[in-house]
Amino acid sequence: GRHLKGEPSGCGLLFILNFVSFSSGFCWANSVERKIYIPLNKTAPCVRLLNATHQIGCQSSMSGDTGVIHVVEKEQDLKWVLTDGPHPPYMVLLEGELFTRELMLQLKGSSRISGLAVAISKPSPAQGFSPGLKCPNDGFGVYSNNYGPQYAHCNWTVWNPLGNGLAYEDFNFPIFLLEDANETQVIKQCYQDHNLPQNGSVPEYPLCAMQLFAHMHAVTNTVTCMRRSSLQTAFSLNPEEVCDALSDYNVWSTLKPINTSSKIDPMDEVIIVATRIDSHSFFWNVAPGAESAVASFVTHLAAAEALHKVPDVQKLPRNIMFTFFQGETFDYIGSSRMVYDMQMDKFPIRLDNIHSFLELSQVALRNSSVLWVHTDPVSRRNESIQPQVMKLSLLHRGQSESLCLQSQPLPPSSFQRFLRAKQIPGVVLADHRTSFQNRYYQSMYDTAENILMKYPEGLSPEETLDYVTDTAKSLAEVATVVARALYQLAGGTGNTSAIQADPRMVSRMLYGFLIKTNNSWFQSIIKQDLKGLLGDELPQHYIAVTTLVNTTQLVQYVLANLTGTVVNFTKEECLNPEKTPNPEKEMYVYTWVQGSRDPNSTSRVPFCVQSTVHLTKAASPAFELKQWGSTEYSTWTESRWKDIRARIFLVASKELEIITLVVGIAILILSLLATYFINAKAHVLFSSPGDGGAVAY
Repeated sequence: GRHLKGEPSGCGLLFILNFVSFSSGFCWANSVERKIYIPLNKTAPCVRLLNATHQIGCQSSMSGDTGVIHVVEKEQDLKWVLTDGPHPPYMVLLEGELFTRELMLQLKGSSRISGLAVAISKPSPAQGFSPGLKCPNDGFGVYSNNYGPQYAHCNWTVWNPLGNGLAYEDFNFPIFLLEDANETQVIKQCYQDHNLPQNGSVPEYPLCAMQLFAHMHAVTNTVTCMRRSSLQTAFSLNPEEVCDALSDYNVWSTLKPINTSSKIDPMDEVIIVATRIDSHSFFWNVAPGAESAVASFVTHLAAAEALHKVPDVQKLPRNIMFTFFQGETFDYIGSSRMVYDMQMDKFPIRLDNIHSFLELSQVALRNSSVLWVHTDPVSRRNESIQPQVMKLSLLHRGQSESLCLQSQPLPPSSFQRFLRAKQIPGVVLADHRTSFQNRYYQSMYDTAENILMKYPEGLSPEETLDYVTDTAKSLAEVATVVARALYQLAGGTGNTSAIQADPRMVSRMLYGFLIKTNNSWFQSIIKQDLKGLLGDELPQHYIAVTTLVNTTQLVQYVLANLTGTVVNFTKEECLNPEKTPNPEKEMYVYTWVQGSRDPNSTSRVPFCVQSTVHLTKAASPAFELKQWGSTEYSTWTESRWKDIRARIFLVASKELEIITLVVGIAILILSLLATYFINAKAHVLFSSPGDGGAVAY
């Protein structure tokens, strides 16, 4: 038969119908998904980390793990998910105060658990919570079988007695932190409406379920994952690496400028002041680190500012280097790299140039304003070291109520990595005599509240930024002590009473690093193209992989603002100082910052800052040397992943799912048969009445 011109054939019509059906299905897919699933947007996953020997953390299956939700508010509720419940596997919604090692090991050993969602506890658990180790960075400090064996492995002092090691366990199911109380309530309401057993009876379908996606690509240990990544890079046009080394940058500056393109004179002496700027917790990128890191590096910044204000500091016999180490939580990544660079002549300062070392450890929770001065009892046996260590200790005792500890070892500290390379006089200042005062070390609860930061109600953001808390006053006192001691140690002979840290500036830094980075002061001191790193959420201080983390950049710009000077450069001159005739351009770093808002307009007044602030790699030497199984250097890596998300939905019974599947298959078969029949009889079904004979023209 023949068809009239312009009319589709039977096959063509079917193609159009199928195309329209597919297109409409594609367009409505998102709409249908939104009606089925409720996404959980404010969550933080537990991810997989690896070192030379182990893998730790959590992961889901490739397609995500699903389970019926059961809320566990007390330990007795566990019986339902572990033995009694008729609908395994279960997704447990766990109250924060029950998130303990003992309970987690129970869940880990059960095949009836498909995942876990932890509701953050407010207020923080009164008994304390630390998922870190009792002996942090064990094996990578100075104490070993060859150096102070009686102090190795925390045999003398257990620094973190509350550490339960939970963050160093390996879980084969996903674990997410619920950061938003509203989302937690939505899950609980769904549970109460559909899953809560009534009068002892088993809940009926449909049931509220949760699905967690957190599949990790790396397995076994760093040696395995780095070998796989290197093979991919060598033989694949589109390599898919499975893990990345934890790395970032250290921030450092000097009191007196030095030429970083060459080495300083071997006779020049430098005093190193150090703190760490990173923290960690059980969950990825949840690392507030108020006591473990922030209070210390804020105190360090305040001391640097106070010293730079002293009129005669440029004439001091010794230079002072302010150093902020990144990645110290993971077996001293930053400090071990700086020591390595000094040994390899890749740093302008050599180990032999170091006169002494002063480190600020945890200092925010002092009892009765006492500051403890920790020293190394092994190196003090050296007759040349002992007098200098005593001088360091006495300088602090002369400035405040400080007590020197001579018989016990150093707490976990960057100084230990320098001592591994060379015996250097040094002290570590801390708020604890023996074990940590911090009950939330390496925890999501190490927040501003942990260091007792309190603000009056009703303050505007600007008023809160400048409000001087008692915590800020206390840390300013420590910064003043440190600055005065450093001045005398560097050879200063003037009156130290004028050296004073600014409590208001300490308040600003605490607010910015612990509560809200997106504040007017931080906005004014950074480059315009970096304003995206400021946010309204709580700042986190976890070391990243390959890219500069926010903390590092903010510390860099705050240090430049506090210790640098404003110079009368145009934007072009500031961005390209090598084109200016300034003979000291190689001694300084120039930064064009966006400045404060002009009171008479909405625009900002940018300016150029001249400082001695530099960045240097904080990447473990193990990866540069390709010694992935090293016991000398940190080997921590982070697994890569493709998709991390969480959602809840209603799930039908298995019987209904099977019936739906069978009916769907039956309809599919009938549709195929109908399509075949229509296609076979198309010449009959779609022929026109005029097709019976030939048409004459």
